[in-house]
Amino acid sequence: MQIFGVDIGGSGIKGAPVDLERGDLAQERHKVLTPQPATPDGVAGCVVEVVRHFGWDGPVGVTFPGVVTGGVTRTAANMDKSWIGVDTAALLSRELGGQQPVTVLNDADAAGVAEMTYGAGRGRGGTVILLTLGTGIGSALFTDGRLVPNTELGHLELKGHDAETRASVKAKEDGDLTWERWAHRLRKYMQHVEMLFSPDLFIIGGGVSRKPEKFLPLIEGVRAEIVPAALQNNAGIVGAAMAAKR
Repeated sequence: MQIFGVDIGGSGIKGAPVDLERGDLAQERHKVLTPQPATPDGVAGCVVEVVRHFGWDGPVGVTFPGVVTGGVTRTAANMDKSWIGVDTAALLSRELGGQQPVTVLNDADAAGVAEMTYGAGRGRGGTVILLTLGTGIGSALFTDGRLVPNTELGHLELKGHDAETRASVKAKEDGDLTWERWAHRLRKYMQHVEMLFSPDLFIIGGGVSRKPEKFLPLIEGVRAEIVPAALQNNAGIVGAAMAAKR
């Protein structure tokens, strides 16, 4: 069975049909740049472009980098603030022509569900936390396989700042940090999360999960096991498609 998934990020919007039996993309994903400013109308147009690229006319699952409840976006840390309070599911369905049902959920939650079903968290009990590292830091928290939605742990305070402003991939790039310096910041952040939740496993997602050898060996002093996401940066697309099936 195939369902379409779209992953909205602060820098890019990507999507593809997903084979839900395999838990992988059925076709090579299509990606466009996130418009700046990332307003609802501008981003909706990009989502339509990605979906139409494949000629898809069925259900669509979409992730959003913020808190989502009942299809409504409640926060927008790395998007335009005009997203707050928007019925995003209704907006996207309307922009797609009104005939395609759209399901919207938090981006890290989508990635986490995909990893717990098909990837690095499959079969794992206890407390598992997935962290998506990119423009910001997303999080998905699981207890014995059950998701606690919309945790948004990237906004925990770290040295008087939002943690993601110090330990995200964007923070590494903006500060021209070495892998060693960035890993030091990431370690401090993960130790803080570990103090609060005592996870058995951290899964590191986002595009940087393609390069685990660059930074994971540098993260010391974290008790939990740390592994890269098996689905890498496609996890959000897969999780979005999974949500649209339900």
